[in-house]
Amino acid sequence: QVQLVESGGGLVQPGGSLRLSCVASGSIIVINAMGWYRQAPGKERELVATIISGGFTEYGTSVKGRFTISRGNAKNTVYLQMNSLEPEDTAVYYCNAKLITGGIYWGKGTLVTVSS
Repeated sequence: QVQLVESGGGLVQPGGSLRLSCVASGSIIVINAMGWYRQAPGKERELVATIISGGFTEYGTSVKGRFTISRGNAKNTVYLQMNSLEPEDTAVYYCNAKLITGGIYWGKGTLVTVSS
C-alpha cells in the first residue's frame, strides 16, 4: 500500500508560477515511477509529467518547456514546478505512483486555478 498526499495548489494569475509537492508513504521501496496527471472540468485525465527511478522524465505536450518534474533526495517526494501558467492549466492535479509490482496509486488531488 502507498499513500500519496499532494500540496501546493491554489489561485494564481496567468503567467505566474506554482510548485506542487507530493509525499508518498507506506511501501515506498517498491515505487518505480511517480508523476502528475490533471483533470479539467468536462475533460479526461491527462498526463502532465512523470519521472522514473532512473531519472528519466516524460511530459505532456501542452506543458513541455513550462513545467519541470523532480524528485526529492529521499525519493518519496515528487515536485512539479509550474511556470508561465495559462488559464488552460486550470485543473485538479493528481499525484500518481506506479509500483514495480504493477500497482498504481493516486492522491486525492489539489486544485490549481489560473485566473486574473
